[in-house]
Amino acid sequence: MKKWKLSLLVGILAVFSATLAFAQFKFERPITIIVPWAAGGASDQTARVLAGEMEKTLGQKIAVVNQPGGSGSIGQKGVYDAKHDGYTWAGNADGSVVTYQTLGLLEYPSHKDWYHYYAIYTPIVICVPADSKINSPTELAAEMKKRPGEVKVASAGVGAGGHAAAEVFRKATGIEYKHIPYKGGYPAVVATVQGETEAVMQLSMEVADMLRAKKLKALAVMSKDPLTISGYGEIPPVMKFIPNHQPLGYLFGLQIPRKIPEPAKLTIDAAFDKAAQSDSVKKLADQKACKAVNIRGAQADEAIEQIGSIVNWMFQDIGQAKKSPAEFGFKKP
Repeated sequence: MKKWKLSLLVGILAVFSATLAFAQFKFERPITIIVPWAAGGASDQTARVLAGEMEKTLGQKIAVVNQPGGSGSIGQKGVYDAKHDGYTWAGNADGSVVTYQTLGLLEYPSHKDWYHYYAIYTPIVICVPADSKINSPTELAAEMKKRPGEVKVASAGVGAGGHAAAEVFRKATGIEYKHIPYKGGYPAVVATVQGETEAVMQLSMEVADMLRAKKLKALAVMSKDPLTISGYGEIPPVMKFIPNHQPLGYLFGLQIPRKIPEPAKLTIDAAFDKAAQSDSVKKLADQKACKAVNIRGAQADEAIEQIGSIVNWMFQDIGQAKKSPAEFGFKKP
């Protein structure tokens, strides 16, 4: 009985201490979110909405700074190299953070060195210019087989979501294509609109406005269910045309080094939870044809391992990986 009472007392004190730490911590100067991609993409849009909402809770200005380059790895490393005091955050996607070591873009940090906070889930949409003669994924695959290695496909960068999507498409169809990487999802989408490339397989969040403006044409969405975009219409799942095609989507939000002080983490946790449930995030999700979520802690760690296993072993299979995913703990699907 005494042991039971002692355990209960210890538990109560632990909860009280954590609550007190949260109550006592206060950010004393502005916070910086480094988005390692160009402005306008999914990472950028998500970070800016979260910053606007979290400012209200934290009582400090949150500046969003774009630092594109190295498929997001340069800015991501810059955040980790900054002082681990809770004042410098990254705004990136789960599917990008997990690839940097496998693709040889970074020696450190590992995907396990971050606290992950995700507020948006968005699937990949296969698109072509509005005036393209191609009207389905099967027609796109046929064109790629007709011109192997010549059809230009834009992406946000090597190892980014659009690149992984093109590789999933390649694996399902047996085609070859020409990868044209840009410094972010928005530049990749614009390049396709302008005719620099013949297709783009980027996030629903990044293509929704161009679809509504009739500057792009959607062929399919890389999910098991159709995607309805208000002001555009319903996009069929790619499996309807290519049954063996795998679904692919990404989570967007924040990454903060795990070495920050615990009181700062608890304060950020609370601010993020409130922001993720805000009308602003829900509005972003509706406008950009994606889903509002609140994923952090153990749930985020599990999601990271899952997407890391999928994309890293895919890059290993096609010879793009510089190091085996197994070195970083990713299990083969």
